[in-house]
Amino acid sequence: MAKPPKVPEATIKRLSIYMRVLKDLIKKDVTVISSAELADICGVNAAQIRKDLTYFGEFGIRGVGYYVNQLHLDIRKVLGLNQRRNVALVGVGNLGRALVSYRNFGDHGYNFAAAFDVNPDRIGETLAPGVVVHHMDDLPRVAAEQEIEIAIITTPAAAAQSAADRIVAAGIKGILNFAPTLLQVPDDVRVKRVDLTTEFDNLVYHLYTRSR
Repeated sequence: MAKPPKVPEATIKRLSIYMRVLKDLIKKDVTVISSAELADICGVNAAQIRKDLTYFGEFGIRGVGYYVNQLHLDIRKVLGLNQRRNVALVGVGNLGRALVSYRNFGDHGYNFAAAFDVNPDRIGETLAPGVVVHHMDDLPRVAAEQEIEIAIITTPAAAAQSAADRIVAAGIKGILNFAPTLLQVPDDVRVKRVDLTTEFDNLVYHLYTRSR
């Protein structure tokens, strides 16, 4: 059996953009859109959209375009978002609180099910409806009860690796790391690092080079 082609990370990121644009089009009662029109909204070219979708099958109708609602559902399925994914917050600071309160996560199928910290003053606090702060010692039990699949680390850098170790031990396979440090995890655990400082550096570089 032929091995399926490896999908580039950039394609996955663009699929997420397409999905969000399609959701907005649904709200505007748009039923059909061409690849050229979709590309214009997404800031790419039509050939790129067709190439990205080709990794996952045949979409759209030649001479007609894409049925907006169907393509939105198809991309959600490709990304594994056709069911809700339970998420845990690890580290209840200002950033963590802001993430829990961000409603857009829920709109896209991510459900904050619990939060964890080691500060005794935070244990038992309710961050949002249904999101209670537990002690890190309770992570394995709560992760199993709530069927948590993804953990978001917003601890200080010094505590991040320890937090990751406990997340892995609890059987959680997906980690989104906001702590400014690299994490060491087993090969079967997927980590994505979000470094806001790096994004600022990138933005300032482009602003600076444009003005030189």
